[in-house]
Amino acid sequence: MQNDAIEIDINKHIKGKKFQFALKRIMDLILSLIGIIILSPVYLILIILIKLDSKGPAIFKQVRVGKDGKDFVIYKFRTMVVNAEKKRELEIDPNNIGNFVFQSKEDNRITKVGSFLRKSSLDEIPQLFNVFIGNMSLVGPRPEIPDVVKYYPPEYRQRLLVPPGITGLAQVSGRGEIELQKTIHYDLVYIQNFSVFLDIKILFKTVFSVFKKEGAF
Repeated sequence: MQNDAIEIDINKHIKGKKFQFALKRIMDLILSLIGIIILSPVYLILIILIKLDSKGPAIFKQVRVGKDGKDFVIYKFRTMVVNAEKKRELEIDPNNIGNFVFQSKEDNRITKVGSFLRKSSLDEIPQLFNVFIGNMSLVGPRPEIPDVVKYYPPEYRQRLLVPPGITGLAQVSGRGEIELQKTIHYDLVYIQNFSVFLDIKILFKTVFSVFKKEGAF
């Protein structure tokens, strides 16, 4: 019953911020378009580097879970060898989902260029197209893979009430190496305190985190 009450509160909070979410969408459209245009030379250079480093497509596509639990295709620069998913299965314990960590420092599937892309977070910039399309936002909970979402308890599913983001409060608080339960905590704090000003603050913090290469591998 307590979890249901929390979910109702968050739903009411979101409905009460329709104007803020409309501004958020406008900001997403403008900034993602500017980013796509300005970074177009970077896209070309990175595509060439990825293709020279390893065989396979430069763009990695994967199904993720977005707002309201709807699946969509996310775009990233490929940082692993082709068919990396088949070479190592995710170790997901349904009874201990809170301690799940998606990324690992010790992963021999990551290419040389891929390691650089991850540390610099340049592998994420194709998601500007996801933001422009509208299935992602610049700021929000990171979109999860379906194999993890299916084990979400009710309180975790509340993070699906808003669009997923390229960056978020969890990412500027630890980025790739924090456990799922901590990520969810940060995501719910973000949703409960959402404002356009908070999004702008997180975007600035993201820039500093990327330059310091905190939690990226």
